[in-house]
Amino acid sequence: MRIAVLGVGLIGGSIGLAARAAGAEVVGFGRSSERLETARERGAIDLAARSLEDALRGSDACFCCGPVGLLPAQVQAALDAAGEACVVSDVGSTKAHVVGAIGDERFVGGHPVAGAETSGVENARADLFEGAAWYLTPSERSSGVLLERLHRLVRSFGAQPIALDAATHDRLLATVSHLPHVLANVLVAQAARTLAQEDEPLPRVGPSFRDATRVAGANTDIWTDIYVANREALAAEIDETVTRLRQVAASLRSADADSLSAWNDSAREDRRRLLEADLTGEDVAELRLTVPNRPGIVAQVALALGRADVNIVDLALAPASDNRSGAMTLWIAGDAQATRAAELIEDLGFPVQKP
Repeated sequence: MRIAVLGVGLIGGSIGLAARAAGAEVVGFGRSSERLETARERGAIDLAARSLEDALRGSDACFCCGPVGLLPAQVQAALDAAGEACVVSDVGSTKAHVVGAIGDERFVGGHPVAGAETSGVENARADLFEGAAWYLTPSERSSGVLLERLHRLVRSFGAQPIALDAATHDRLLATVSHLPHVLANVLVAQAARTLAQEDEPLPRVGPSFRDATRVAGANTDIWTDIYVANREALAAEIDETVTRLRQVAASLRSADADSLSAWNDSAREDRRRLLEADLTGEDVAELRLTVPNRPGIVAQVALALGRADVNIVDLALAPASDNRSGAMTLWIAGDAQATRAAELIEDLGFPVQKP
């Protein structure tokens, strides 16, 4: 397989390293010839292309790794240069703005939930995606065959692909990724302002403050794009946070110990459920179904399962000889998840068989 990586920073470089470790040939392209040479020297790419057309020529897959604000243009340029059988994806942490701008069946939005506080191809790692969630946001127009290829490719990087529609992805990421950055920025600004008003020297901060503000002031160029691209979902989450903070403030002012205890206990349980939920060690169940051979069917099934938090471990497609229908095989982690998946698929009108 030949893979084009457009932008060889931390994520693009890590994709290159993971892809080469999986046996693919990787071609890099970007604005900086020096960065491309560094990527080649570090083994993140096999060769550096001199043009976008050279990078996409003969490629089976392309990952657009530019800044969030530039992704729609970068994806469209990649599609214009790519062959008919090349799947094009991106790695942006907001999806609706790019998915809504692209109408090509070869495009499947993507977002690997992985990274580090460092940046640049110098810090790229082949194992960066090991065990990480990698959201795929196909539209109804996305090719099922190319979605399957991207799904398998992401799996070969060690990641866990999860299909979601773009709007749901952005709402979720506003809560678990973008809002924490907002709160960290607000907290450090509030602490600095309070200390200035009190005319006191900086105290020795404790681990709670350090943990809660670790992401404060993250790369401004990157995060301004993210804030703007996901502004509606993020603003809604900020409004909800303000409402919850006002409720806590009311409990404090009334010295309502019972309410505060219940709130604290609930937070502990919520955190346990969010961070400790794990499918490790569960068996993988195989589901087979026959679907009509029309655009959007694979995405329809994948998105229905993704919305229900059912993870597709792997999938395979096999068109019928008359090309009017096709067989889909899904592998789902855990018997309970597989049963739920079968119910959801049958609700879509596709009978399911368990071999």
